[in-house]
Amino acid sequence: MKKAYVIKIGGNIIDDDKKLSAFLKSFASLRDEAALILVHGGGKLATKLAEKMGVVQQMVDGRRITDAETLRIVTMVYAGYINKNIVAQLQSGGCNAIGLSGADGNAVLAHKRIVSGKTDYGFAGDIDAVNTDLLNHLLKENFTLILAPITHNKKGQLLNTNADTLAQETAKALSEFFDVTLIYSFEKSGVLLDTNDDATVIKTISPSYYEQLKSEQKIFAGMIPKLDNAFAALNKGVKKVVIGKAEALHHLLTGNAGTTIIHE
Repeated sequence: MKKAYVIKIGGNIIDDDKKLSAFLKSFASLRDEAALILVHGGGKLATKLAEKMGVVQQMVDGRRITDAETLRIVTMVYAGYINKNIVAQLQSGGCNAIGLSGADGNAVLAHKRIVSGKTDYGFAGDIDAVNTDLLNHLLKENFTLILAPITHNKKGQLLNTNADTLAQETAKALSEFFDVTLIYSFEKSGVLLDTNDDATVIKTISPSYYEQLKSEQKIFAGMIPKLDNAFAALNKGVKKVVIGKAEALHHLLTGNAGTTIIHE
């Protein structure tokens, strides 16, 4: 079975032109060994644009409240400028990329997040289905896919979806056709025992060790959703999940950097 790499990049790469350029060159060099899918968020650009437009941004537990005006902004930034900037840079390096949002070709269907408790996240979308036939067809035509986390509900409503979750659901869906490795990249070198010390990377985490780390409160809150997504992906057919710095992409893939999430 052919390999596929689903790689999610965050704001630390997207917001830095030099880091993004270097990462995309490294990413494109993998196209001969695997099908490539890059999932991106929007970094700080959406927040900066919202501030310029006088649209107040609200965050709850690190998640954006997507009101109607914010939805317009994140759609412009995520599915527009950032997505097409990445596509153009990859094309300049000979990597034939195509940029998609969830609305394109019904790539990702979602529903508006159901309100629970006191928080209404507005037009935030939770994923119902990934169009594996479409993605598989494009990958077989040797396109590199660049996915923006704007989805839709098939009723004309766009939705803002968490990029980590989009990466996880895409990896799970493609595992039917490919030997999938999922990589979550962020600003740290991996999952750390001490969040202030990059030298404390945990090389591997199994489900039982994960429960131990949580019970001992050695996993900081912001990492728990990533790890939950990682284990969910493994349990649905993804072969390997790695968390670490995008700058170390090749080392992440060979197991020489980052944290690898494993079965028992």
